[in-house]
Amino acid sequence: MVSFKELNEQNHKIIERTKIISYMIQDRTICDSDVTCDLFFDVMDRIKSHMDVEERELYKSMLTHSDHKIKQTAENFLSGSAEIKRVYKQYMKRWCHNKNLRIKNHQQFIKETDDFFELIQVRIINETEKFYPAVRKVYGEQMAA
Repeated sequence: MVSFKELNEQNHKIIERTKIISYMIQDRTICDSDVTCDLFFDVMDRIKSHMDVEERELYKSMLTHSDHKIKQTAENFLSGSAEIKRVYKQYMKRWCHNKNLRIKNHQQFIKETDDFFELIQVRIINETEKFYPAVRKVYGEQMAA
């Protein structure tokens, strides 16, 4: 089972990388360079992987829990995950092809990337403040290591 330490490290790396990418893409000359692309696809893979781990390892027991608040929290976050996955898929379809960025409108790319990263950052804050406390109530020390 994934630990809180691992989840928090994943979130930290995602936040750190999204901030770096947001800075890097401002300069059109390096926006779709190999270095930027590598970092971009790394963070996009990390976002997807993080949500998959949570879905695979955390939701099942929470969705069947006897405490209505815990169950409701899990339902809300699972619904949010579905929406983020939908936005993720749409974003990737629009801007990426075969692990390459396709940027036709640089300003639009910056805006949509910043909007998507903001969505991810808000999600991570909510996970830390709302979701993980509920997870602790269900899994307790199982996830401490």
